[in-house]
Amino acid sequence: MIEAPHFSPAGARKSAAYALPELFFDGTVNGPVLHEAVTAYLANQRQGTAMTKTRGLVSGGNQKPWKQKGTGRARQGSIRSPLWPGGGKVFGPQPRDYRITMPRKVKQLARRSALNARAAEGSLYVLERFEQQSPKTRDLVALLANLGVADRKVLLLTHGVSEALYLSARNLPKVEALPYADAAAYDVLWAEVVIVEEPALSGESPVPFVRPFVPAPRDEASAPAARPARAPKPKAEKPKVEKPKAEKPKVEKKPAVKKAAAKPKAAKAAPKAKAKSAAKKPAAKKASGKKKKGGK
Repeated sequence: MIEAPHFSPAGARKSAAYALPELFFDGTVNGPVLHEAVTAYLANQRQGTAMTKTRGLVSGGNQKPWKQKGTGRARQGSIRSPLWPGGGKVFGPQPRDYRITMPRKVKQLARRSALNARAAEGSLYVLERFEQQSPKTRDLVALLANLGVADRKVLLLTHGVSEALYLSARNLPKVEALPYADAAAYDVLWAEVVIVEEPALSGESPVPFVRPFVPAPRDEASAPAARPARAPKPKAEKPKVEKPKAEKPKVEKKPAVKKAAAKPKAAKAAPKAKAKSAAKKPAAKKASGKKKKGGK
């Protein structure tokens, strides 16, 4: 069983040491897994945006600077060759992804190994609870001075999210505050001293963080006087003007011509046609008589 120094919320050391749970603190320290976790963590922090231009990306150099032969100079095809000043770079860095993924259980083993390493060194402290109700860096500095770790790299592991403690430690370059469940193996190895809140080790479920809404105090004397409400303006009704209707001119209808009036014309034309046909018939008979005589 591994034990750790136990402290009160004010930073006073208690006589009895705190027995760390054997489920997580079994003394196992896996060095190769720690190295893999730290390498993956640092690689995942890289943006991978470094880039240099090759000869094809540098602007200019689209034609030969001089002809191939006859100048006495070395042959050149472009002023953006890597041999020229201002030319492209050969095998320069290009944007890439440096991310390294690790299995979940390997991450857990690395985190457990880092905590066991700090506990074996005596650099893991257990604090009864953090009583930081408001963000005050001065109060946190006083607590670290009581613990005797004011000049060392300190990692504060809280039970759940503590916004007040995080804001208090944000201005200290050697202090980092994180929830116990979010600490990685690199965070534990970075710190020289790890201070863990006692409820985080006892297995209690953390209380969900809800940011309380506190309205800002308002001084009525300095507050500007409220403007009186403006009365709505009455809408002016436009008088309705009746437009005179334009009278359409009356068009006199022409009397319809009856179709019966056309019948007499047709009747008059009929006798003329009969007379013409009657005049043609005798002529036809005379022509037939002449043909018969000739035939005889």
